[in-house]
Amino acid sequence: MLSQVKEGEYNPYYGTYISKASHADIVEGLQSGKKEFTDFVNAIPLEKWSYAYADDKWSVAEVLQHLIDTERIFSYRALRFARNDKTPIVGFDQDNYVPYSNANNYSKEDILSDFEAMRNSSIALFRSFTDEMLGMIGEASGSPMSARAAGYILLGHQVHHFEVIEERYL
Repeated sequence: MLSQVKEGEYNPYYGTYISKASHADIVEGLQSGKKEFTDFVNAIPLEKWSYAYADDKWSVAEVLQHLIDTERIFSYRALRFARNDKTPIVGFDQDNYVPYSNANNYSKEDILSDFEAMRNSSIALFRSFTDEMLGMIGEASGSPMSARAAGYILLGHQVHHFEVIEERYL
């Protein structure tokens, strides 16, 4: 989806995520990704739930909670940008979030419930945006970002972490 997002709408760091987004329409991608997330989580063997492939790596449950936390943050960013809020948004340190997520104590049902609530909110939010709103640009982590870029980042971020889980955890 890199072709959908114009130069200057995001920090090049996010290009990897945006390029993994396979839907031209963000709302359709979020809806499709909701089912993919549910199917993916349900297919994870229970014995892998708290597994981490190295001492300094997150568990499967922590990676999934990271996806939910990131969606909260990027949906908030998209809302701010779409409303033409020009106040710079500071970054967040994902590595500081994980130890306080309590994810390893969550069941699959807990993760799925949290994800479904968040994803439904994201779908409603992005559905409310006009094309003009999607193109609005704000600042996050010292770089420009559009509401549209935030949406594509969410789509590709999910794909990225599913690939990591499949390659290194399962």
